[in-house]
Amino acid sequence: MWYAILSEDNESSLPLRAKARGAHIERLRALAAEGRLLIAGPHPALDAEEAGEAGYTGSLVVAEFASLEDARQWADDDPYVAAGVYREVKVKPFKLVLP
Repeated sequence: MWYAILSEDNESSLPLRAKARGAHIERLRALAAEGRLLIAGPHPALDAEEAGEAGYTGSLVVAEFASLEDARQWADDDPYVAAGVYREVKVKPFKLVLP
């Protein structure tokens, strides 16, 4: 089943993101290689393609997991969590309707 992982950043998270980005992206690439990643990306703090120094306010990942518990465990193990990037992470079942 698909699950949406909605994460909210702590204030001034940009330097923390930079340190943990490689490991964070590696995990996402692994999901993609397994055909389990639907979409992933950050929420820029500005209404712009590139956030620049403004940074990001959070992230969205929609991926396939065997259960809600598995999705939560994957989210809990995110390098951004360990680095203190996120202040809150929500995991919810997601029903793909379109496209």
